[in-house]
Amino acid sequence: MNLISRAQPQPQPQAQPAAAELMDLDYHLFNEGTHTRIYEKLGAHLGLRDGTPGTHFAVWAPNAGYVSVVGDFNGWNQGATPLSHGQGGVWSRFVPGVGHGSVYKYHVVSRDGSYRFDKADPYAFYGEMPPQTGSVVWDLEYAWQDQEWMKARAQRDPIVSPLSIYEVHLGSWMRVPEDGFRSLSYREIAPKLVEHVRRLGFTHVELMPVMDHPFFGSWGYQVTGYFAPSARYGSPQDLMYLIDTLHQNGIGVILDWVPAHFPKDGFSLNYFDGTHLYEHADPRQGEHPDWGTVIYNYGRHEVRSFLTSSAMFWLDRYHADGLRVDGVSSMLYLDYGRKHGEWLPNQYGGRENLEAIEFLRHLNGVVHHQHPDVLTIAEESTAWPRVTGPTHLGGLGFSLKWDMGWMHDTLHFLQNDPVHRKFHHHQLTFRRVYAYHERFVLPLSHDEVVYGKGSLLSRMPGDVWQKFANLRLLFAYMFAIPGRPLLFMGGELGQWREWNHDSSIDWHLLGEPLHQGAQRLVEQLNRAQRESPALYALDFDPDGFDWIDASDNEQTTLSFLRFAPDRSDTVAALFNFTPIPRHNFRIGVPADGFWEELVNTDAREFGGSGQGNLGGVRATPVGSHGKRFSLNVTLPPLGALFLRHNPLRTGR
Repeated sequence: MNLISRAQPQPQPQAQPAAAELMDLDYHLFNEGTHTRIYEKLGAHLGLRDGTPGTHFAVWAPNAGYVSVVGDFNGWNQGATPLSHGQGGVWSRFVPGVGHGSVYKYHVVSRDGSYRFDKADPYAFYGEMPPQTGSVVWDLEYAWQDQEWMKARAQRDPIVSPLSIYEVHLGSWMRVPEDGFRSLSYREIAPKLVEHVRRLGFTHVELMPVMDHPFFGSWGYQVTGYFAPSARYGSPQDLMYLIDTLHQNGIGVILDWVPAHFPKDGFSLNYFDGTHLYEHADPRQGEHPDWGTVIYNYGRHEVRSFLTSSAMFWLDRYHADGLRVDGVSSMLYLDYGRKHGEWLPNQYGGRENLEAIEFLRHLNGVVHHQHPDVLTIAEESTAWPRVTGPTHLGGLGFSLKWDMGWMHDTLHFLQNDPVHRKFHHHQLTFRRVYAYHERFVLPLSHDEVVYGKGSLLSRMPGDVWQKFANLRLLFAYMFAIPGRPLLFMGGELGQWREWNHDSSIDWHLLGEPLHQGAQRLVEQLNRAQRESPALYALDFDPDGFDWIDASDNEQTTLSFLRFAPDRSDTVAALFNFTPIPRHNFRIGVPADGFWEELVNTDAREFGGSGQGNLGGVRATPVGSHGKRFSLNVTLPPLGALFLRHNPLRTGR
């Protein structure tokens, strides 16, 4: 049993002045569904009782006939340490002598005695290393050093600040070949991840779920420990150290969080007290047909308190800067993944899950009220209205939403041979129809490089050079259009093979020039975003965008303008989706002066052919595309240009 990350010093546990106990207000709020920090009372809490150190255990099991705590401190004796059944269906007891690191479970017996099972603590702060499933008494004391980051975060509006996201699966980002190709621990990965992300220039890291999950192959999306980080990579303090280190280096942390479903493992939440406590009893509501999991009963008040408190826990105790909420679509629709007759309509006969909708609104309201400087991001793949709209206007209240439509349309377009792309031009321009209906993240995520889809690079058409040119074009397009870019690890390397969670990404590829060039371009695009307010400040405002030419399907080019507030910064973005260079290519621009070449994806440093405009172009008073001035440029083959207006610079 490896409870501690390899050879890492752990803080000495500090006993609390008194053992945590539930007060009348706690019971009231918990049973009402409005408790936002019930994790402070339920679970295992170190403390004192009459001067004696020990642990206070409390678990919600309203339909049980008997509950005891079993563990390494009582020989796992089911009758040695019974809990008392109290108010609100909570069983509790203070057990002297039980300290930090003790392993335990709850032995739960149904009222009729037909169901007996040892259950992990739903509120445990830590768990054993899989495949072991015990909960661990743990002190979360940690000396944070990220005060400067947290202070700056409180003063920053994330909606109008630069934001680019690097998505990471900790278990397969980098491995240790000298030690059986094991995954890095939280502490081992911290300096390496910081160095890589700082060099690339991403503002945030998004961690695929680090919450405790028994099956590694679920990538963390089948969570059993909603208050416990995975022991695979170390202790709670080790994860805090990773987040702390990222913060000290100016990098935000978004955590994937999964309130849509949970696995059926017998030791976990499923059928917890001999009844369907956390999940729906009717399989037409409680069984997830696609994932083989069970679905939360969002109408049960105590379940709402459980999930809301879990979200708050990662923000409160782990200083997370945002939560990306997985599987929102599956929560919103009662018929999600179901055939006719396999689902139950709501009280009005519709397919909307009214209880889940109300829960999500409540959750976002709580999070944004208590942590107004953090993000909540919805993975929502349908046209559900106002996902990022305010709750008082009928919205769900999320900060951002993944734009799955953009991802699908763009990848489908680019997978076409360039000679055929002119027939699919609408896949690039259609997004303008809905671009400002929500505040969008543009995700090139892990889901796009698994299950036989291949890597981003391998899906591009043409020879090797053209594949890399198309990949660079894809990255530039993602950074140029309104929305916040997200790239899954390995994409920046130009990885050939699709992602495999059982191995590292292919770091050795950086020894080859074309792969180096892809990474350099990602660095340059992130730098361009940070330095150019036009590329982020009005991402969610139509005043920040104007087409130059959206209809050049014959040449398969696209061009548009991005603006900062008050037009203090302007960038023209030009794209050539064919391998034919466009010389003497004229585009209209709104201002005279010099337009410097901020990004050229065909530059030799990125692996391109080196065609471009020698650093920039001066506008001439020749009208074009409805603009007073114009630029005569060389638009490289399978290339993108970002031209930034610089009226103070002289040039050709």
